[in-house]
Amino acid sequence: MNRNVRQSGFTLIELVVVITILGILAAFAVPRFASLEGQARLAATQALAGSVRSGASLAHALWLAQGNPASVSVTMEGSVITMANGYPNAASIDDALVDYTGFLLTAPGATAVFTKSTPAGVAIANCFVTYTPAPANGAPLVVVTPGGC
Repeated sequence: MNRNVRQSGFTLIELVVVITILGILAAFAVPRFASLEGQARLAATQALAGSVRSGASLAHALWLAQGNPASVSVTMEGSVITMANGYPNAASIDDALVDYTGFLLTAPGATAVFTKSTPAGVAIANCFVTYTPAPANGAPLVVVTPGGC
């Protein structure tokens, strides 16, 4: 047997130290990543609120450009949007949006509510955007409720 062959590798103490350091780093990193999920949901909810405002404004601009104040609807991208006081009503605001994936639209009545949902389609409580149609001589109201985001 050749006794001049050297073995190389890590000692048990070196491995324990490296694993301990990795564990400490992971303990600090995991809470930061968990916090990012809530921040991402909040950002998506605020972005949808901006989209709802923009969609309502674009429909209003088209309604004004048509020059017929008696008109009760406009057509945007092939979708007929029913107007109330020159802005989309609650039942038509989703037609003014191109995409609201990741949100559930409750059956609009007086208001339309877009609730943030999980990838499995489960609504996240208290994380939603509410669209209230415009009153006479006013503008619509878009409110973000970020409580559960």
